[in-house]
Amino acid sequence: MYLSRHGTAEGPRWALDGRYLPGDFTLAGLLEGPAARTRTALEDLATGDTAEGPLLPPVEPYQEVWASGVTYERSREARELESADADAYARVYDAQRPELFFKGHGWRAAGHGGSVRVRKDSRWNVPEPELVLVLNSGMEIMGYTAGNDVSSRDIEGENPLYLPQAKVYDGSCSLGPGIVLAGPDEMRNLPIRLRVFRDGAAVFEDEVSTSRMKRSFEELAEYLGRELTLPSGALLMTGTGIVPGEEFTLTPGDRVEISVGELDLENDVVS
Repeated sequence: MYLSRHGTAEGPRWALDGRYLPGDFTLAGLLEGPAARTRTALEDLATGDTAEGPLLPPVEPYQEVWASGVTYERSREARELESADADAYARVYDAQRPELFFKGHGWRAAGHGGSVRVRKDSRWNVPEPELVLVLNSGMEIMGYTAGNDVSSRDIEGENPLYLPQAKVYDGSCSLGPGIVLAGPDEMRNLPIRLRVFRDGAAVFEDEVSTSRMKRSFEELAEYLGRELTLPSGALLMTGTGIVPGEEFTLTPGDRVEISVGELDLENDVVS
């Protein structure tokens, strides 16, 4: 099952497997209930016409988007290289408690075909391709989408306390193109690919598998929900295993292409 969100003359509208759901359907409402009822609830909804409206990010405006850090060995190595306090990243990689941080509300996220930004006060900006968990109010894993956790590595590296400024700003998050409804076992060995194009030519490309993650999806979801009430569910980025080296930075005019499994997310970079 595949959920997508579209722009229509009447406002945003969700679709199931390419056909519109009733106009009053909301993702927040779906995520209020237990996972066991999700598929049945969707199958019982009458689908309408073919969804042809432009794609919107698969999240509603005031749903929360969270993120995880240092969940792959490559991410730990890159953070240690960039940081004036490298030990902090080595410690969190091996610690029982994961790094989790707030990325933004849904209204800040760009969708497939939208734009992401680089900070004007940063000289080193990178895309971070990630599998993004879709969680219900009970922190059960309902599915996944693709995400780009755009980051300013020089700002984060200067001081770990600058993490919110390096990670949370206008245009720093993209999600899409839609949500694959699936359980965690279907996500444990998905390929994640990144390509960046500049003036029509690929200037960076790499790939990794979710099987390289040090932490499990269930562990990240459980920690997020330990002391947080999220009645409308949440989206949780699970960290990246692809980090371009210090010789690479995003430039306005670049196009970033991310794939997670069969999902393809594309965004242009603006200043």
